[in-house]
Amino acid sequence: MSSWTRWHGPAMARLWGFCWLVVGFWRAALACPTSCKCSASRIWCSDPSPGIVAFPRLEPNSADPENITEIYIANQKRLEIINEDDVEAYAGLKNLTIVDSGLKFVAHKAFLKNSNLQHINFTRNKLTSLSRKHFRHLDLSELILVGNPFTCSCDIMWIKTLQETKSSPETQDLYCLNESSKNIPLANLQIPNCGLPSANLAAPNLTVEEGKSITLSCSVAGDPVPNLYWDVGNLVSKHMNETSHMQGSLRITNISSDDSGKQISCVAENLVGEDQDSVNLTVHFAPTITFLESPTSDHHWCIPFTVKGNPKPALQWFYNGAILNESKYICTKIHVTNHTEYHGCLQLDNPTHMNNGDYKLVAKNEYGKDEKQISAHFMGWPGIDDGANPNYPDVIYEDYGTAANDIGDTTNRSNEIPSTDVADKSGREHLSVYAVVVIASVVGFCLLVMLFLLKLARHSKFGMKGKKGCVYFTSYDMILQIKAEQNNFDYSVVPTFQ
Repeated sequence: MSSWTRWHGPAMARLWGFCWLVVGFWRAALACPTSCKCSASRIWCSDPSPGIVAFPRLEPNSADPENITEIYIANQKRLEIINEDDVEAYAGLKNLTIVDSGLKFVAHKAFLKNSNLQHINFTRNKLTSLSRKHFRHLDLSELILVGNPFTCSCDIMWIKTLQETKSSPETQDLYCLNESSKNIPLANLQIPNCGLPSANLAAPNLTVEEGKSITLSCSVAGDPVPNLYWDVGNLVSKHMNETSHMQGSLRITNISSDDSGKQISCVAENLVGEDQDSVNLTVHFAPTITFLESPTSDHHWCIPFTVKGNPKPALQWFYNGAILNESKYICTKIHVTNHTEYHGCLQLDNPTHMNNGDYKLVAKNEYGKDEKQISAHFMGWPGIDDGANPNYPDVIYEDYGTAANDIGDTTNRSNEIPSTDVADKSGREHLSVYAVVVIASVVGFCLLVMLFLLKLARHSKFGMKGKKGCVYFTSYDMILQIKAEQNNFDYSVVPTFQ
Protein backbone atom coordinates (compact mmCIF):
# COMPACT_ATOMS: atom_id res chain seq x y z
CA MET A 1 0.00 0.00 0.00
CA SER A 2 2.83 2.38 0.84
CA SER A 3 4.46 1.63 -2.53
CA TRP A 4 1.21 2.54 -4.34
CA THR A 5 0.98 5.83 -2.44
CA ARG A 6 4.58 6.66 -3.17
CA TRP A 7 4.06 6.26 -6.94
CA HIS A 8 0.85 8.29 -6.99
CA GLY A 9 2.29 11.41 -5.37
CA PRO A 10 4.75 14.07 -6.55
CA ALA A 11 7.16 11.39 -7.76
CA MET A 12 4.60 10.11 -10.26
CA ALA A 13 3.94 13.66 -11.49
CA ARG A 14 7.67 14.18 -12.10
CA LEU A 15 7.89 10.85 -13.93
CA TRP A 16 5.00 11.75 -16.23
CA GLY A 17 6.56 15.18 -16.90
CA PHE A 18 9.86 13.56 -17.86
CA CYS A 19 8.07 11.15 -20.18
CA TRP A 20 6.23 13.95 -21.97
CA LEU A 21 9.54 15.84 -22.34
CA VAL A 22 11.17 12.81 -23.93
CA VAL A 23 8.20 12.34 -26.25
CA GLY A 24 8.37 16.01 -27.21
CA PHE A 25 12.05 15.79 -28.14
CA TRP A 26 11.37 12.57 -30.02
CA ARG A 27 8.60 14.20 -32.05
CA ALA A 28 10.80 17.24 -32.76
CA ALA A 29 13.58 14.93 -33.89
CA LEU A 30 11.21 13.11 -36.22
CA ALA A 31 10.06 16.45 -37.71
CA CYS A 32 13.60 17.78 -38.12
CA PRO A 33 15.28 17.45 -41.57
CA THR A 34 18.18 15.08 -42.08
CA SER A 35 21.59 16.48 -41.07
CA CYS A 36 19.84 19.00 -38.73
CA LYS A 37 18.97 19.19 -35.05
CA CYS A 38 15.92 20.97 -33.75
CA SER A 39 14.60 22.34 -30.49
CA ALA A 40 11.56 24.40 -29.60
CA SER A 41 13.32 27.65 -30.62
CA ARG A 42 16.36 26.69 -32.68
CA ILE A 43 17.34 24.76 -35.84
CA TRP A 44 20.96 24.03 -36.64
CA CYS A 45 22.27 22.11 -39.64
CA SER A 46 26.05 21.60 -39.63
CA ASP A 47 26.58 17.98 -40.64
CA PRO A 48 27.91 17.97 -44.24
CA SER A 49 26.95 14.33 -44.81
CA PRO A 50 24.49 13.66 -46.22
CA GLY A 51 23.70 17.39 -45.91
CA ILE A 52 20.67 19.36 -47.08
CA VAL A 53 19.77 20.50 -50.58
CA ALA A 54 16.96 22.91 -49.60
CA PHE A 55 16.23 25.32 -46.80
CA PRO A 56 15.16 23.31 -43.72
CA ARG A 57 11.43 23.06 -43.07
CA LEU A 58 9.69 21.50 -40.09
CA GLU A 59 7.04 18.86 -40.61
CA PRO A 60 3.38 19.85 -40.05
CA ASN A 61 3.16 17.75 -36.85
CA SER A 62 6.14 19.47 -35.26
CA ALA A 63 6.26 22.35 -32.81
CA ASP A 64 4.93 25.68 -33.97
CA PRO A 65 7.52 27.15 -36.44
CA GLU A 66 6.62 30.66 -35.25
CA ASN A 67 8.55 29.88 -32.05
CA ILE A 68 11.81 29.38 -33.94
CA THR A 69 14.06 32.39 -33.31
CA GLU A 70 17.40 31.13 -34.70
CA ILE A 71 18.44 29.07 -37.73
CA TYR A 72 22.09 28.12 -38.14
CA ILE A 73 23.34 26.44 -41.32
CA ALA A 74 26.99 25.61 -42.03
CA ASN A 75 28.98 23.37 -44.41
CA GLN A 76 26.00 22.71 -46.69
CA LYS A 77 27.55 22.83 -50.17
CA ARG A 78 24.38 21.67 -51.93
CA LEU A 79 22.19 24.43 -50.47
CA GLU A 80 22.06 27.01 -53.31
CA ILE A 81 18.66 28.78 -53.19
CA ILE A 82 16.33 30.44 -50.69
CA ASN A 83 12.89 30.61 -52.28
CA GLU A 84 10.06 33.04 -51.47
CA ASP A 85 8.15 30.57 -49.29
CA ASP A 86 11.10 28.88 -47.54
CA VAL A 87 11.36 31.23 -44.58
CA GLU A 88 7.82 32.66 -44.31
CA ALA A 89 6.67 30.07 -41.72
CA TYR A 90 9.34 31.28 -39.25
CA ALA A 91 7.60 34.53 -38.35
CA GLY A 92 9.53 34.85 -35.05
CA LEU A 93 12.96 34.39 -36.64
CA LYS A 94 15.57 36.86 -35.34
CA ASN A 95 18.94 35.34 -36.31
CA LEU A 96 19.72 33.69 -39.64
CA THR A 97 23.19 32.30 -40.33
CA ILE A 98 24.28 30.52 -43.54
CA VAL A 99 28.08 30.16 -43.69
CA ASP A 100 30.56 28.11 -45.71
CA SER A 101 27.79 26.85 -47.95
CA GLY A 102 26.79 26.95 -51.63
CA LEU A 103 24.15 29.74 -51.42
CA LYS A 104 23.93 31.51 -54.82
CA PHE A 105 20.45 33.07 -55.00
CA VAL A 106 17.98 34.67 -52.59
CA ALA A 107 14.46 35.49 -53.84
CA HIS A 108 13.42 39.15 -53.59
CA LYS A 109 10.49 38.36 -51.29
CA ALA A 110 12.21 35.66 -49.27
CA PHE A 111 12.07 37.66 -46.00
CA LEU A 112 8.84 39.52 -46.65
CA LYS A 113 7.10 37.97 -43.61
CA ASN A 114 10.11 37.92 -41.29
CA SER A 115 9.84 41.41 -39.84
CA ASN A 116 11.63 40.34 -36.63
CA LEU A 117 14.91 39.57 -38.39
CA GLN A 118 17.80 41.47 -36.80
CA HIS A 119 20.98 39.54 -37.67
CA ILE A 120 21.85 37.97 -41.05
CA ASN A 121 25.20 36.31 -41.73
CA PHE A 122 25.93 35.09 -45.29
CA THR A 123 29.71 34.69 -44.88
CA ARG A 124 31.68 32.64 -47.45
CA ASN A 125 28.93 31.59 -49.82
CA LYS A 126 28.60 31.81 -53.65
CA LEU A 127 26.59 35.06 -53.95
CA THR A 128 27.49 37.08 -57.05
CA SER A 129 24.70 39.65 -56.62
CA LEU A 130 22.28 40.70 -53.90
CA SER A 131 19.48 43.24 -54.15
CA ARG A 132 18.59 45.73 -51.42
CA LYS A 133 14.94 44.82 -51.99
CA HIS A 134 15.56 41.75 -49.85
CA PHE A 135 16.14 43.89 -46.77
CA ARG A 136 14.43 47.26 -47.35
CA HIS A 137 11.56 46.50 -44.93
CA LEU A 138 13.81 45.04 -42.20
CA ASP A 139 15.38 46.88 -39.29
CA LEU A 140 18.67 44.99 -39.39
CA SER A 141 21.38 45.64 -36.85
CA GLU A 142 23.85 43.36 -38.64
CA LEU A 143 24.31 42.13 -42.23
CA ILE A 144 27.55 40.20 -42.83
CA LEU A 145 28.49 39.45 -46.46
CA VAL A 146 32.24 38.77 -46.26
CA GLY A 147 33.77 36.15 -48.57
CA ASN A 148 31.23 36.20 -51.42
CA PRO A 149 32.39 36.51 -55.09
CA PHE A 150 30.28 39.58 -55.94
CA THR A 151 30.35 40.85 -59.52
CA CYS A 152 31.22 44.54 -59.83
CA SER A 153 27.97 46.13 -61.02
CA CYS A 154 25.39 48.72 -60.07
CA ASP A 155 23.40 45.94 -58.38
CA ILE A 156 25.78 45.87 -55.39
CA MET A 157 26.46 49.60 -55.11
CA TRP A 158 23.84 49.75 -52.35
CA ILE A 159 26.18 47.62 -50.19
CA LYS A 160 28.92 50.23 -50.60
CA THR A 161 26.45 53.01 -49.75
CA LEU A 162 25.28 51.06 -46.70
CA GLN A 163 28.86 50.70 -45.49
CA GLU A 164 29.49 54.43 -45.95
CA THR A 165 26.39 55.49 -44.08
CA LYS A 166 26.69 52.89 -41.32
CA SER A 167 26.97 54.45 -37.86
CA SER A 168 29.23 51.66 -36.58
CA PRO A 169 32.99 52.25 -37.13
CA GLU A 170 33.45 48.54 -37.97
CA THR A 171 33.34 47.92 -41.72
CA GLN A 172 33.58 44.67 -43.65
CA ASP A 173 36.42 43.88 -46.00
CA LEU A 174 34.31 43.36 -49.12
CA TYR A 175 35.46 42.79 -52.69
CA CYS A 176 33.97 42.33 -56.14
CA LEU A 177 35.26 40.81 -59.39
CA ASN A 178 35.54 43.12 -62.41
CA GLU A 179 35.43 42.09 -66.07
CA SER A 180 39.04 41.00 -65.83
CA SER A 181 38.26 38.75 -62.83
CA LYS A 182 40.29 41.05 -60.64
CA ASN A 183 39.29 41.63 -57.04
CA ILE A 184 38.34 45.26 -56.47
CA PRO A 185 37.74 46.62 -52.96
CA LEU A 186 34.08 47.55 -52.76
CA ALA A 187 35.04 50.83 -51.08
CA ASN A 188 36.85 51.87 -54.28
CA LEU A 189 34.15 50.76 -56.70
CA GLN A 190 33.00 53.39 -59.21
CA ILE A 191 30.15 52.62 -61.59
CA PRO A 192 29.08 55.22 -64.21
CA ASN A 193 25.42 56.31 -64.16
CA CYS A 194 24.84 54.58 -60.86
CA GLY A 195 23.91 56.81 -57.96
CA LEU A 196 21.33 57.57 -55.33
CA PRO A 197 18.03 59.08 -56.50
CA SER A 198 16.37 62.26 -55.20
CA ALA A 199 12.79 63.26 -54.40
CA ASN A 200 11.26 66.72 -54.18
CA LEU A 201 7.76 67.22 -52.76
CA ALA A 202 5.94 70.42 -53.74
CA ALA A 203 2.95 71.12 -51.53
CA PRO A 204 0.77 74.13 -50.84
CA ASN A 205 -0.09 75.18 -47.29
CA LEU A 206 -0.76 71.89 -45.52
CA THR A 207 -2.94 73.49 -42.85
CA VAL A 208 -6.44 72.65 -44.00
CA GLU A 209 -9.92 72.64 -42.47
CA GLU A 210 -11.67 69.35 -41.82
CA GLY A 211 -13.72 68.15 -44.80
CA LYS A 212 -11.65 70.04 -47.39
CA SER A 213 -9.39 68.55 -50.09
CA ILE A 214 -5.75 68.99 -51.02
CA THR A 215 -3.36 67.87 -53.81
CA LEU A 216 0.38 67.16 -53.37
CA SER A 217 2.91 66.99 -56.22
CA CYS A 218 6.29 65.23 -56.32
CA SER A 219 9.17 64.94 -58.79
CA VAL A 220 12.05 62.44 -58.68
CA ALA A 221 15.42 62.17 -60.42
CA GLY A 222 18.31 59.71 -60.62
CA ASP A 223 20.29 57.25 -62.70
CA PRO A 224 19.26 54.46 -62.85
CA VAL A 225 15.78 55.95 -63.23
CA PRO A 226 14.01 55.64 -59.88
CA ASN A 227 10.54 54.44 -59.14
CA LEU A 228 8.18 56.88 -57.42
CA TYR A 229 5.67 55.88 -54.78
CA TRP A 230 3.78 57.53 -51.92
CA ASP A 231 4.06 56.51 -48.31
CA VAL A 232 0.87 57.70 -46.59
CA GLY A 233 1.11 55.43 -43.55
CA ASN A 234 -2.31 54.83 -42.00
CA LEU A 235 -4.03 57.82 -43.58
CA VAL A 236 -7.78 57.72 -42.85
CA SER A 237 -8.95 60.24 -45.45
CA LYS A 238 -9.75 59.12 -49.00
CA HIS A 239 -6.77 59.46 -51.31
CA MET A 240 -5.60 58.48 -54.79
CA ASN A 241 -2.33 58.97 -56.63
CA GLU A 242 -1.24 59.32 -60.25
CA THR A 243 2.31 58.70 -61.51
CA SER A 244 3.73 59.59 -64.93
CA HIS A 245 7.45 59.03 -65.58
CA MET A 246 9.21 61.07 -62.89
CA GLN A 247 6.20 63.05 -61.73
CA GLY A 248 3.50 62.06 -59.29
CA SER A 249 0.50 63.61 -57.56
CA LEU A 250 -1.54 62.65 -54.50
CA ARG A 251 -5.14 63.83 -54.08
CA ILE A 252 -6.62 63.72 -50.55
CA THR A 253 -10.35 64.40 -50.27
CA ASN A 254 -12.78 64.94 -47.38
CA ILE A 255 -9.90 65.27 -44.95
CA SER A 256 -10.57 63.75 -41.54
CA SER A 257 -9.55 65.32 -38.24
CA ASP A 258 -7.97 61.95 -37.36
CA ASP A 259 -5.27 62.65 -39.96
CA SER A 260 -3.99 65.80 -38.27
CA GLY A 261 -0.26 65.36 -37.62
CA LYS A 262 0.12 62.45 -40.06
CA GLN A 263 3.27 62.36 -42.21
CA ILE A 264 3.04 61.97 -46.00
CA SER A 265 6.15 61.03 -47.96
CA CYS A 266 7.14 60.92 -51.61
CA VAL A 267 9.76 58.17 -52.12
CA ALA A 268 12.21 57.72 -54.99
CA GLU A 269 13.94 54.31 -55.17
CA ASN A 270 16.44 52.63 -57.51
CA LEU A 271 19.09 49.90 -57.31
CA VAL A 272 21.47 52.01 -55.24
CA GLY A 273 19.06 53.20 -52.61
CA GLU A 274 16.20 55.57 -51.94
CA ASP A 275 15.42 59.16 -51.04
CA GLN A 276 12.22 60.68 -49.70
CA ASP A 277 10.69 64.08 -49.04
CA SER A 278 8.00 64.36 -46.35
CA VAL A 279 5.41 66.82 -45.08
CA ASN A 280 3.11 66.83 -42.06
CA LEU A 281 -0.61 67.37 -42.49
CA THR A 282 -2.34 69.81 -40.09
CA VAL A 283 -6.14 69.69 -39.88
CA HIS A 284 -8.19 72.37 -38.12
CA PHE A 285 -11.55 71.37 -36.64
CA ALA A 286 -14.10 72.33 -34.01
CA PRO A 287 -13.75 70.92 -30.47
CA THR A 288 -15.48 67.74 -29.40
CA ILE A 289 -15.84 66.56 -25.80
CA THR A 290 -15.47 62.83 -26.27
CA PHE A 291 -15.45 61.89 -22.57
CA LEU A 292 -16.89 63.42 -19.39
CA GLU A 293 -17.65 61.34 -16.30
CA SER A 294 -18.71 61.68 -12.67
CA PRO A 295 -16.01 62.55 -10.10
CA THR A 296 -13.48 59.99 -8.96
CA SER A 297 -11.41 60.19 -5.79
CA ASP A 298 -7.64 59.83 -5.80
CA HIS A 299 -5.26 62.27 -4.11
CA HIS A 300 -7.82 64.89 -5.10
CA TRP A 301 -11.33 64.64 -6.45
CA CYS A 302 -11.30 64.70 -10.23
CA ILE A 303 -14.00 65.13 -12.87
CA PRO A 304 -12.25 63.42 -15.84
CA PHE A 305 -12.67 64.57 -19.43
CA THR A 306 -11.23 64.22 -22.93
CA VAL A 307 -11.43 67.01 -25.50
CA LYS A 308 -10.36 66.99 -29.16
CA GLY A 309 -9.82 70.18 -31.12
CA ASN A 310 -7.40 72.10 -33.30
CA PRO A 311 -6.39 74.86 -32.68
CA LYS A 312 -6.31 73.97 -29.00
CA PRO A 313 -9.65 74.85 -27.42
CA ALA A 314 -10.29 77.15 -24.47
CA LEU A 315 -12.12 75.39 -21.64
CA GLN A 316 -14.75 76.95 -19.35
CA TRP A 317 -16.54 75.24 -16.45
CA PHE A 318 -19.99 76.16 -15.13
CA TYR A 319 -21.34 75.22 -11.71
CA ASN A 320 -25.13 75.10 -11.36
CA GLY A 321 -25.44 77.44 -14.35
CA ALA A 322 -22.91 80.03 -13.12
CA ILE A 323 -19.37 80.59 -14.35
CA LEU A 324 -16.91 78.67 -12.21
CA ASN A 325 -13.91 80.91 -11.56
CA GLU A 326 -10.95 78.64 -10.88
CA SER A 327 -8.52 78.95 -7.98
CA LYS A 328 -5.97 76.91 -6.10
CA TYR A 329 -8.80 74.84 -4.62
CA ILE A 330 -10.49 73.97 -7.90
CA CYS A 331 -8.78 74.08 -11.28
CA THR A 332 -8.43 72.35 -14.64
CA LYS A 333 -5.47 70.01 -15.05
CA ILE A 334 -4.32 68.53 -18.40
CA HIS A 335 -2.44 65.29 -17.77
CA VAL A 336 -1.88 63.90 -21.31
CA THR A 337 -1.76 65.71 -24.66
CA ASN A 338 -1.84 63.63 -27.85
CA HIS A 339 -1.43 66.15 -30.65
CA THR A 340 -5.04 67.39 -30.89
CA GLU A 341 -6.47 65.39 -27.98
CA TYR A 342 -6.37 66.54 -24.36
CA HIS A 343 -6.94 64.25 -21.36
CA GLY A 344 -7.42 65.91 -17.99
CA CYS A 345 -9.77 66.62 -15.13
CA LEU A 346 -11.38 69.35 -13.08
CA GLN A 347 -9.49 68.91 -9.81
CA LEU A 348 -11.23 69.72 -6.51
CA ASP A 349 -9.35 69.93 -3.22
CA ASN A 350 -11.37 68.32 -0.37
CA PRO A 351 -14.88 69.09 -1.66
CA THR A 352 -17.86 68.83 0.71
CA HIS A 353 -21.64 68.76 0.39
CA MET A 354 -21.39 72.44 -0.51
CA ASN A 355 -19.80 71.37 -3.84
CA ASN A 356 -22.57 68.99 -4.89
CA GLY A 357 -24.32 70.07 -8.06
CA ASP A 358 -24.22 70.20 -11.85
CA TYR A 359 -20.90 70.81 -13.62
CA LYS A 360 -20.85 71.74 -17.30
CA LEU A 361 -17.75 71.84 -19.51
CA VAL A 362 -17.66 74.11 -22.58
CA ALA A 363 -14.83 73.71 -25.14
CA LYS A 364 -14.50 76.42 -27.77
CA ASN A 365 -12.21 77.52 -30.61
CA GLU A 366 -12.63 79.57 -33.77
CA TYR A 367 -14.28 76.68 -35.64
CA GLY A 368 -17.04 75.94 -33.11
CA LYS A 369 -17.75 74.65 -29.63
CA ASP A 370 -19.08 71.67 -27.73
CA GLU A 371 -20.47 71.24 -24.22
CA LYS A 372 -21.38 68.42 -21.85
CA GLN A 373 -22.77 68.32 -18.31
CA ILE A 374 -22.65 65.86 -15.40
CA SER A 375 -24.07 65.83 -11.86
CA ALA A 376 -21.52 65.52 -9.07
CA HIS A 377 -22.21 64.32 -5.53
CA PHE A 378 -19.27 64.34 -3.12
CA MET A 379 -21.01 63.76 0.26
CA GLY A 380 -24.39 64.08 1.96
CA TRP A 381 -25.52 66.96 4.15
CA PRO A 382 -24.52 66.69 7.84
CA GLY A 383 -27.14 64.72 9.79
CA ILE A 384 -28.81 63.46 6.61
CA ASP A 385 -28.14 60.15 4.90
CA ASP A 386 -25.65 60.47 2.09
CA GLY A 387 -27.36 61.33 -1.15
CA ALA A 388 -30.74 62.10 0.49
CA ASN A 389 -30.78 65.83 -0.24
CA PRO A 390 -31.13 66.67 -3.95
CA ASN A 391 -31.38 70.41 -3.32
CA TYR A 392 -27.81 71.58 -3.76
CA PRO A 393 -26.82 75.05 -2.54
CA ASP A 394 -25.40 77.58 -4.92
CA VAL A 395 -22.27 78.20 -2.86
CA ILE A 396 -18.87 76.67 -3.41
CA TYR A 397 -15.65 78.28 -2.11
CA GLU A 398 -15.48 81.82 -0.79
CA ASP A 399 -12.00 82.69 -2.02
CA TYR A 400 -12.22 81.62 -5.65
CA GLY A 401 -10.23 83.83 -7.94
CA THR A 402 -9.65 83.89 -11.68
CA ALA A 403 -7.01 81.54 -13.04
CA ALA A 404 -6.00 80.20 -16.45
CA ASN A 405 -5.99 76.47 -17.00
CA ASP A 406 -3.37 74.39 -18.82
CA ILE A 407 -4.97 74.99 -22.23
CA GLY A 408 -5.85 78.66 -21.94
CA ASP A 409 -7.61 81.26 -19.86
CA THR A 410 -11.09 79.83 -19.31
CA THR A 411 -12.63 82.75 -17.41
CA ASN A 412 -15.22 84.72 -19.35
CA ARG A 413 -15.94 87.93 -17.42
CA SER A 414 -18.30 89.27 -20.09
CA ASN A 415 -20.83 86.49 -19.52
CA GLU A 416 -23.94 87.80 -17.82
CA ILE A 417 -24.72 84.61 -15.92
CA PRO A 418 -24.24 85.24 -12.16
CA SER A 419 -20.91 83.92 -10.98
CA THR A 420 -20.29 81.83 -7.90
CA ASP A 421 -19.05 84.98 -6.06
CA VAL A 422 -22.61 86.38 -6.16
CA ALA A 423 -23.96 83.03 -5.05
CA ASP A 424 -21.53 83.06 -2.10
CA LYS A 425 -22.80 86.49 -0.96
CA SER A 426 -26.46 85.39 -1.23
CA GLY A 427 -25.71 82.28 0.81
CA ARG A 428 -24.06 84.28 3.59
CA GLU A 429 -27.09 86.65 3.77
CA HIS A 430 -29.43 83.69 4.18
CA LEU A 431 -27.29 82.30 6.96
CA SER A 432 -27.36 85.68 8.79
CA VAL A 433 -31.20 85.80 8.68
CA TYR A 434 -31.39 82.27 10.08
CA ALA A 435 -29.05 83.23 12.95
CA VAL A 436 -31.15 86.32 13.91
CA VAL A 437 -34.36 84.25 13.98
CA VAL A 438 -32.78 81.62 16.22
CA ILE A 439 -31.41 84.23 18.65
CA ALA A 440 -34.78 86.04 18.84
CA SER A 441 -36.54 82.76 19.56
CA VAL A 442 -34.17 81.95 22.42
CA VAL A 443 -34.58 85.44 23.99
CA GLY A 444 -38.40 85.23 23.76
CA PHE A 445 -38.40 81.85 25.44
CA CYS A 446 -36.25 83.16 28.30
CA LEU A 447 -38.66 86.10 28.86
CA LEU A 448 -41.65 83.77 29.08
CA VAL A 449 -39.88 81.66 31.70
CA MET A 450 -39.06 84.73 33.79
CA LEU A 451 -42.69 85.98 33.72
CA PHE A 452 -43.95 82.59 34.80
CA LEU A 453 -41.58 82.51 37.76
CA LEU A 454 -42.63 86.03 38.88
CA LYS A 455 -46.28 85.03 38.79
CA LEU A 456 -45.58 82.04 41.01
CA ALA A 457 -43.81 84.31 43.52
CA ARG A 458 -46.91 86.53 43.99
CA HIS A 459 -48.99 83.51 45.08
CA SER A 460 -46.56 82.30 47.79
CA LYS A 461 -47.53 81.05 51.37
CA PHE A 462 -47.11 84.53 52.86
CA GLY A 463 -50.54 85.68 51.63
CA MET A 464 -53.69 85.27 54.05
CA LYS A 465 -57.43 86.09 53.85
CA GLY A 466 -59.15 88.37 56.56
CA LYS A 467 -62.83 88.97 57.45
CA LYS A 468 -63.21 92.15 55.47
CA GLY A 469 -61.17 91.17 52.52
CA CYS A 470 -57.74 90.11 51.58
CA VAL A 471 -55.09 91.82 53.72
CA TYR A 472 -51.36 91.44 52.84
CA PHE A 473 -48.98 91.90 55.79
CA THR A 474 -45.74 93.60 55.54
CA SER A 475 -42.62 92.04 56.96
CA TYR A 476 -43.15 94.00 60.20
CA ASP A 477 -46.68 92.55 60.64
CA MET A 478 -45.31 89.03 60.22
CA ILE A 479 -42.68 89.63 62.90
CA LEU A 480 -45.34 90.91 65.40
CA GLN A 481 -47.53 87.91 64.79
CA ILE A 482 -44.68 85.51 65.43
CA LYS A 483 -43.70 87.30 68.69
CA ALA A 484 -47.31 87.32 69.99
CA GLU A 485 -47.70 83.63 69.45
CA GLN A 486 -44.45 82.95 71.26
CA ASN A 487 -45.55 85.09 74.35
CA ASN A 488 -49.20 84.04 74.45
CA PHE A 489 -50.70 87.47 74.17
CA ASP A 490 -53.49 88.82 72.12
CA TYR A 491 -52.07 89.96 68.81
CA SER A 492 -55.21 91.98 68.06
CA VAL A 493 -54.29 94.69 70.56
CA VAL A 494 -51.00 95.32 68.78
CA PRO A 495 -51.29 98.29 66.50
CA THR A 496 -50.77 97.67 62.82
CA PHE A 497 -49.59 99.93 60.06
CA GLN A 498 -51.88 100.29 57.17
